[in-house]
Amino acid sequence: MIEARSISKRFVKSLDLAARIAGRLGASVREETVHALDGVSITVERGEVVGLVGESGCGKSTFGRIVAGIMEPTEGTILYRGRDLTTLQGAEAREAALEVQMIFQDPFASLNPRMRVENIIGEAPLLHGIVAKQERDGYVDATMRRVGLDPAFKRRYPHQFSGGQRQRIGIARALAVQPEFLVCDEAVAALDVSIQAQVLNLFMDLRRDLDLTYLFISHDLSVVEHISDRVVIMYLGRVVESAPSGELFDTPNHPYTRALLAGAPKLDARRRVYEPVMGEIPSPLDPPGGCHFHPRCPHAMPRCRHEAPVLRQIASGRHAACHLNDG
Repeated sequence: MIEARSISKRFVKSLDLAARIAGRLGASVREETVHALDGVSITVERGEVVGLVGESGCGKSTFGRIVAGIMEPTEGTILYRGRDLTTLQGAEAREAALEVQMIFQDPFASLNPRMRVENIIGEAPLLHGIVAKQERDGYVDATMRRVGLDPAFKRRYPHQFSGGQRQRIGIARALAVQPEFLVCDEAVAALDVSIQAQVLNLFMDLRRDLDLTYLFISHDLSVVEHISDRVVIMYLGRVVESAPSGELFDTPNHPYTRALLAGAPKLDARRRVYEPVMGEIPSPLDPPGGCHFHPRCPHAMPRCRHEAPVLRQIASGRHAACHLNDG
């Protein structure tokens, strides 16, 4: 359904007037470039749930926004059902934009505090002709019931709801335009654990009932293991491993994946000392050469410092980017 080909994204901070003057006077100043994504290629099949995992700052939210059409990539191509989104025009472009929707991490920040819930949910389907004006109220009521909200509260504002209810409003807003693909960006990270379980079960029910496809972005491995069919691990703007969920959690290949799983708490592991991934994630302003993970990798070789490993197939349905797989 979605195919991302060699997606790169760079954010450039240009020099202001003072910096330009300082540069002319001999000061060592230059434009700052954040390398958010570096050649990311990911495919998502129809009906699949792909979990995208990585530390904060690895670029996973940026990638989600590019897939949802909120950002433009610096390089690379996004294909939706085999069509390049940048080449679509008119009705085709609007249709593709509606079919891919995004659910954000902070429901309070992503909902307009000045709008009532009935308008938050009902505005887009009315604007795009999905529902007639006289049918809007009934459509909003049905959409609220689908996500577990009482339509009696539709005239309330977002601040009058709990965090879990606000997230359900965000989900209802996305569903109101009848999408087929949802990008869920840390959609349960801001919720209490008990509420997380309810919202995750809601996502699974919606997938079954509406035949939805998800790109589920999260840093929580237990959440990803619970909901995903396939997991993609990102590190500092690059994909380092991709595998079916069960296989990745049972037999991780990449040293970064193994380190992430080793630090994840488990109920059946008693008297265990958990060790975080060694070192700090490098700055995307100045990423290390070669393999980005080599400054923190216990298996780093001289080759890792100057040669970036290629993401290649290591088994059926499994891919990894590590020189250790070269034999």
